[in-house]
Amino acid sequence: MTKKQRAKLVQTELEKLYPEVPIPLDHTDPYTLMVAVALSAQTTDKKVNQVTPELFAVAGTPQRMAKLEEYQIKELIKEIGLSNTKAKNLKRMAELLLERHNGVVPQTYEELEALPGVGHKTASVVMSQGFGFPAFPVDTHIHRLMTQWKLTSGKNVVETERDAKSIWKEEVWNKLHLQIIFYGREYSPARGKGEKDFITKMMFEKI
Repeated sequence: MTKKQRAKLVQTELEKLYPEVPIPLDHTDPYTLMVAVALSAQTTDKKVNQVTPELFAVAGTPQRMAKLEEYQIKELIKEIGLSNTKAKNLKRMAELLLERHNGVVPQTYEELEALPGVGHKTASVVMSQGFGFPAFPVDTHIHRLMTQWKLTSGKNVVETERDAKSIWKEEVWNKLHLQIIFYGREYSPARGKGEKDFITKMMFEKI
């Protein structure tokens, strides 16, 4: 199979599996999405979704988040890893949104990535899932699977993102990156043996 054929196979099979893809992190607007994504670093979406209802009930806007002390934020997110750093980032993020953007989440990568706790991946998720701009956020599942499928060299996530954007058309990016994440979790987990990973088998196993 050529690289182009493998890419086509991925898109075709994932569309069959996941014709509709819900956004994994519960949120109500771009701000709560950005907070949820920032909290998801080095933990699971499931864990974040367990914590955010209480957090958002108290601090679902930058105005309300900024009024809280760091220790109060930490108490609300203490079940999530890196809670000290994340609490500090969430408070400062809210303050800067108020200082620089009148409490409105900006719609550029440069402005988003200037906020504490917002790296390129978080900004990409906000741009794609929050605002609908074409983006291809690369998480560990996508990086691992694209390397496995020989669609990228696997050197780093920056290269993986660039390769993904060059392989697939812009109009499918926002949906496809989620489809790959769902596939990775369900069919090809990092610690699994790959028995269910039929896409990789279709590509490389000799029949």
